[in-house]
Amino acid sequence: MTSKKRHSIKHTGEPSEAGLCPVLPFPRQGVLEDRLTHCGHSLDAVFRLTADRSNPLVALKRSTQNRGPIGDRTIMKTLLLLVLSMVAAAREATAQEDAQCVRERAAMVETIRAYARSDASVLGQQGLSERVLEAMGQTKRHLFIPERSCSIAYADRPFPIGHGQTISQPFIVALMTQLAEVAPDHVVLEVGTGSGYQAAILAHLARKVCTIEIIPPLAEAAAKTLRDLAYDNVSVRLGDGYGGWPECGPFDAIVVTAALGQVPPPLIEQLKVGGRLVMPVGPAYTTQHLTVVEKIAPGKTTTRAVAPKIGSMVEVIPEPPENIFTRSSRSSTCSLAR
Repeated sequence: MTSKKRHSIKHTGEPSEAGLCPVLPFPRQGVLEDRLTHCGHSLDAVFRLTADRSNPLVALKRSTQNRGPIGDRTIMKTLLLLVLSMVAAAREATAQEDAQCVRERAAMVETIRAYARSDASVLGQQGLSERVLEAMGQTKRHLFIPERSCSIAYADRPFPIGHGQTISQPFIVALMTQLAEVAPDHVVLEVGTGSGYQAAILAHLARKVCTIEIIPPLAEAAAKTLRDLAYDNVSVRLGDGYGGWPECGPFDAIVVTAALGQVPPPLIEQLKVGGRLVMPVGPAYTTQHLTVVEKIAPGKTTTRAVAPKIGSMVEVIPEPPENIFTRSSRSSTCSLAR
């Protein structure tokens, strides 16, 4: 009977004949406290890092005592691998989130398109222009809400942004943008910046956008978001928008996101001949009309209500009933019933 000889690797701290380091079994917890030498490399720092994976930086600090130059390099390599793995994981998670947002945003655009086609009384048979729909599809709405959730941001409904305000419903944003008839060379005024989302949509379509917000924290946050997203053709101002922004005008189009009892005369003055002003008009908590004012000559305007009845003003509701179009108007919500 032939007996098989068992082979074992005995670690001597020297390289093998082939010039490779012998394979060592992973050390037990009790061995971690010992200083080991493997092929001339100090491994105690690496093992100590492994022993305390819950806080590798603390483990690294403990392992820095009595190390040599080779040990330093080993630690740096280990840290580099750790950082690279974390970066890779973060990038993968971001890519997955971005893909979800793209899908949700595309679905939102198709919902808006369907709404516009189904109600010819508001926009006519032509519906929304492709320019407006492209701007809606290019603007990352989830970056304009506190939660930054794609599933929430691209639902066709308003959403609270703090300070008693809401980001307007996507369909209403698209509708008001369409009615303003913004051209690439236009200068546009927005009254009521809010989150900055409407200004971002207008920025895709116009040469310059000037937007005014009366609530300081909202103005500051919107300005930062727009700046971070490189909307360089948007200027944000803190103040009361009733008087407009004469230094930034005159304007080819004006979009007012807050409902007022009447159209502010200063805004008409700052509107160019041929320009349009779009805003909901009517007292708070009563019937309001989405109104388009067109300046046909100096001192002359035409006014029309887009829909005979937009709806009744009610308290802000974060999640409106199904098949109800809503938009925020400071402390109230304007609803377009279908």
